[in-house]
Amino acid sequence: MTISSGNTDRSTRLCRDALCLDDFEMRARRHLPKPLFGYIAGATETNASLRHNAEAFQAYAFRPRVLRDVSRRSTETSLFGNTHAAPFGIAPMGISALMAYRGDIVLAQGADRSGIPMIISGSSLIPLEEIAAVSPQAWFQAYLPGEPDRIDALIDRVAAAGIGTLLLTVDTATLPNRENNVRAGFSTPLRPGLRLAWQGISHPRWTTGTFLRTIVRHGIPHFENSYATRGAPIISSNVTRDFGKRDHLNWSHLERIRKRWSGKLVVKGIMHPDDAARAADTGADGVIVSNHGGRQLDGTASPLQVLPEIAASVGDSIAVMIDGGIRRGTDIMKALALGACFVFVGRPFLYAAAVAGLPGVLRAADILKAELHSNMALLGVTRVTDISTDYITRA
Repeated sequence: MTISSGNTDRSTRLCRDALCLDDFEMRARRHLPKPLFGYIAGATETNASLRHNAEAFQAYAFRPRVLRDVSRRSTETSLFGNTHAAPFGIAPMGISALMAYRGDIVLAQGADRSGIPMIISGSSLIPLEEIAAVSPQAWFQAYLPGEPDRIDALIDRVAAAGIGTLLLTVDTATLPNRENNVRAGFSTPLRPGLRLAWQGISHPRWTTGTFLRTIVRHGIPHFENSYATRGAPIISSNVTRDFGKRDHLNWSHLERIRKRWSGKLVVKGIMHPDDAARAADTGADGVIVSNHGGRQLDGTASPLQVLPEIAASVGDSIAVMIDGGIRRGTDIMKALALGACFVFVGRPFLYAAAVAGLPGVLRAADILKAELHSNMALLGVTRVTDISTDYITRA
């Protein structure tokens, strides 16, 4: 099933006019109600980690090589036995279906058509089975439930859906102080009121194309993938309770999952080399170096800053990936040069889905692939695996 983008002519125009990923953010700021845009764009407390993520890439500069035949260059990349069109995928993002109509399915469709992986969020408002049916190569990201029996049941559900890669996000021991969300008018649970009503009235395209369309066709959205069973509706007070029982989780839970899960296992939220080594020793197939997009502990270093040390700590024993602040093909190349084998991009793809549906997601992927393809030629490499520290220096 393909999700229509609504006004096709408008989506086509928006996609044509978008020249880089940041263009989608500007359009999303106008299209989305302020609380929803603030939820995507914001981070925690002073937004220090969010700033670090973007600024870290400016600390490096390229050292291109010239007079090399780069006419046969390719952005194709192998990861976990699968060949992807480029070394990037779509990061997991919660409540995407509140930003774009059937947002998770739109992102999955876009990823599948673009030849890249998409990670289903444990905070999705659409059942993981429906999303996996659209994109069989999709991964699933789990926020671990607090109780062992619930962990086992969720793992079994993911396996039954035919998903081959399970990703565990481990940097959410407790709920962070996202005061920026509160200032923007967003809360969990979502509380209807006059302020929210005015935002709906003043953003009619989102209200009719996403919100009302969702309510009429699918009812009040629920958190569908937190457990083996359906979670609370997004307006329920139980939402906070369901997401707050993680402060006791430890390495024994990862060991338990590794014994039960036969597919590929990835740990996301690694920021220290000792934790990366521990994950590898526990049987993880890969780690994602990540500070949760700046949305957890404010003041955490950028993933790019700690990437070289983490990559060195595990060598080639597991796949080392990264997310956070990646907006350009040049950002991807810097991450690859510093030790990553793959990167994930989140916010820009959700902005693209919000303003232009499936065509927006496809356009965003095409932009990033085209940038990477041309930049590889300018750097003087023909394969993604050729990009190394030989090609960069401190700025």
